[in-house]
Amino acid sequence: MSRKNISKDVLNVINKKTGKTVTQKDIHKLAGNVKPSTISDENQLRQLIRQVSKMANVPVSSATENEIIQAIKKSGLNPKNLEDMMSVILGKK
Repeated sequence: MSRKNISKDVLNVINKKTGKTVTQKDIHKLAGNVKPSTISDENQLRQLIRQVSKMANVPVSSATENEIIQAIKKSGLNPKNLEDMMSVILGKK
């Protein structure tokens, strides 16, 4: 994943939802562990969803995890674009 700046809009949404400050450094640290295989391996994808959920302080039920996984698989998201993946994850309630 490139070290480009995370959209301020995405950070603002995360910070507004969490009530705490999530920095670009936090996101880059998480993104550093994401590989293309993460998207194709359901267990790894679930782990990523839980990590993002914990970081963003947004609870995610098992049913919502399933919906997010299906949305990611159907959308054909580029695994190198964490910003898009986080938008999908945070867009689910």
